[in-house]
Amino acid sequence: MLYYLFEYLDKILDVPGTGVFQYITFRSALAIIMSLLLSTIYGKRVINYLRRQQIGETVRELGLEGQNEKAGTPTMGGLIIIFSTLIPVILLAKLDNIYIILLIVTTLWMGLIGFLDDYIKIFKKDKAGLKGIFKVIGQVGLGIIVGATLYFHPGVTVRKDSVPTKIEINSTQNTINPVSLEEKSTATTIPFFKNNEFDYAEVLSFMGDGYENWAWLIFIPVVIFIITAVSNGANLTDGIDGLAAGTSAISVVALGVFTFVSGNIIFSDYLNIMFIPNSGEMTVFIAAFVGALVGFLWYNSYPAAVFMGDTGSLTIGGIIAVLAIAVRKEMLIPVICGIFLAENLSVVIQVAYFKYTKKKYGEGRRIFLMSPLHHHYQKKGYHESKIVTRFWIVGILLAIVSIVTLKLR
Repeated sequence: MLYYLFEYLDKILDVPGTGVFQYITFRSALAIIMSLLLSTIYGKRVINYLRRQQIGETVRELGLEGQNEKAGTPTMGGLIIIFSTLIPVILLAKLDNIYIILLIVTTLWMGLIGFLDDYIKIFKKDKAGLKGIFKVIGQVGLGIIVGATLYFHPGVTVRKDSVPTKIEINSTQNTINPVSLEEKSTATTIPFFKNNEFDYAEVLSFMGDGYENWAWLIFIPVVIFIITAVSNGANLTDGIDGLAAGTSAISVVALGVFTFVSGNIIFSDYLNIMFIPNSGEMTVFIAAFVGALVGFLWYNSYPAAVFMGDTGSLTIGGIIAVLAIAVRKEMLIPVICGIFLAENLSVVIQVAYFKYTKKKYGEGRRIFLMSPLHHHYQKKGYHESKIVTRFWIVGILLAIVSIVTLKLR
């Protein structure tokens, strides 16, 4: 909203200094400051309100050290992350940008699913929360919306050659105009390869002429899978103080780098990467999101004064997934979100091995002392603050590796 106000002041009234709002970097800087202040200053008020309403965490007995001390800690703190992200975005971003619209929809959609889950746990006294089938339906629904929008919306295009190489001559006006090379495409980026572009449509090449028209049959299911997997991964990671918020902030910063360079025609040309018109606006959203996560960490770091609950974890996972897909870096998710992947795999491996050994030997056996993975290290006697710090370090290393792929091919 402020963007449009200052645009009017600059272009219509010609007020000096107002043109600075046209720069993504300036608005991103304002967004991260604003969200950080909102989450730290007003976050305390939200926590106090949650405490007064006795919206506290119900802790399951898992035999972990210090676990019982967390009982009654205010939860649903994901609301802090949501409003601290959306308020700066609404004020500073271009609200007619399709990518910003998708991210706002994702935040509200996943936030609602998480809120319902937390509400059922707390007020209905049902520890299972929202039934898994309804969570999956919600995630699939968002995947369909995001996938269909990215595939069919005319504003979602790519330019594989950042600088136009074709021109057209207008004989009536004696001018030479560059021909836009922007096109609809389901192309994405494969990391660590020289010719690092892959088009989902190529999977259907066996169908003969016109197979490109059916690429949505591949693209949309892929989007659904990614959103479901990443949101569940973030949910599993939210098990000890500061882990999910910290590792998510690191991943989002890495995605912010990709978003900025992919949406900038000069940097994308220099790095020889796919230029995605209008995607740079997501940098404003990312800045606000990082500020909200860091501000939330002020209260969520050990010992936590608030938990994000599914309201926060599902929202975080959904946003990260949509960001990666929109900037055509979804194949880097196993690296960028390596912590989420490890947590997910630890649960899958544990359950699969337990069922296998129970069927074969009549007694279920375990690979990890407990899953998800962070609980395994808690069982080994590590303090949770040490586990979180080391997971953050691994997350930083993975983020650096992912950014290096911009030139390492």
